[in-house]
Amino acid sequence: MDVNPPEVQRLVIEHIMKSDGVSPSSASFQLRVFSGKVPRPTGEVDYDTWRNSVELILQDPSLSDLHRSSRILDSLLPPASEIVKQLGAKALPVAYLEILDSAFDTVEDGDDLFAKFLNTLQNTGEKPSLYLQRLHTNLLKVVKRGGISADEAEQQLLKQFCRCCWDDTLIADLQLEHKRSRPPPFPELLLRLRSEENKHSAKESRMRQHLGTQRQRASSHIVTANPLDLSRNEMSEGTEVVELRQQVAKLQSQIAKQKNKQTGRSVSPSTNAVLELKQQVTELQSQMSKLRVQKSPEPKGSSSKMKQTNIQFSRGDPLKADHKLHHRPRPGYCFQCGEDGHVASICENDPNPSLVADKRKQLKERQALWDIQHGPSASEALNAGQSL
Repeated sequence: MDVNPPEVQRLVIEHIMKSDGVSPSSASFQLRVFSGKVPRPTGEVDYDTWRNSVELILQDPSLSDLHRSSRILDSLLPPASEIVKQLGAKALPVAYLEILDSAFDTVEDGDDLFAKFLNTLQNTGEKPSLYLQRLHTNLLKVVKRGGISADEAEQQLLKQFCRCCWDDTLIADLQLEHKRSRPPPFPELLLRLRSEENKHSAKESRMRQHLGTQRQRASSHIVTANPLDLSRNEMSEGTEVVELRQQVAKLQSQIAKQKNKQTGRSVSPSTNAVLELKQQVTELQSQMSKLRVQKSPEPKGSSSKMKQTNIQFSRGDPLKADHKLHHRPRPGYCFQCGEDGHVASICENDPNPSLVADKRKQLKERQALWDIQHGPSASEALNAGQSL
């Protein structure tokens, strides 16, 4: 049989504590350690924090002055304990606090503290609720030192918060500007700020999660689609370049043959043929350089049209088309940037393939219209005249 069951033990402890004048809630509350050393050792609190805890003990009606003095002395370490040692162990709590305030409390007057309070701004990355708590702590010091009265403390707190909190959206949502004349109590205002902050943070989290998912989908789509398009463009461009290189090689071979046949013949015919072949080589090399700058494939059939032009120009009569030589539209733009008035060899602008493509398309349309109006024979003769 249990002689001292738990219920009996609890009743005995409560009876002893009541007879000593100590309530269970007060007995469980302990003051943090304060010594007054600078720098403050680890595990200790500053004087303001320790002083606020003492205020709670002083407001507890279940504690006698003897218990309050005992709690204060137990929480002090040197040099703070040495300062109050001269008062003895039976001095009133007010006497201990008076001498400790003179040694460790702030010595600024109320006006200076109020000026500092008005210059307290919200820091970068600081939440509005934390900024309000910092303002409230500074305001308590101002009231304590007589900078302002306790009746106007809440009004000054809300006014300073609205003036120096940078989150105008939050202030507008809570309509704090309209509550300056009748500000809410500090606990109510703090609760509203924290609730609104939580609402905004939850919304931002949902937004980041949603937009992040969309970015992943878009990037995966680009990764799977772009390589195919790039490969097709590169294959088409490579085919055109190969065909042009083959034509250049053939023309260079013809030039070499013409030079070998010059011995024992008249100079004029062979010279004209060589000039014609060199002109074709120049034109083909120019077209190859255009393909490299534009980074886009030429329309299908361009090589075949070029071959037909190379065959046809030798059959025409350049003299018949001499009067029409300057009437067929010709390119007057830069093949690198697309601007008029200069050529690609002296161009200092950045490449603009889209503008060059537009100018080329417009030129082809004008040339096609000219060919329709003057007939294919005029176009053939004109090409032959240009080669000469």
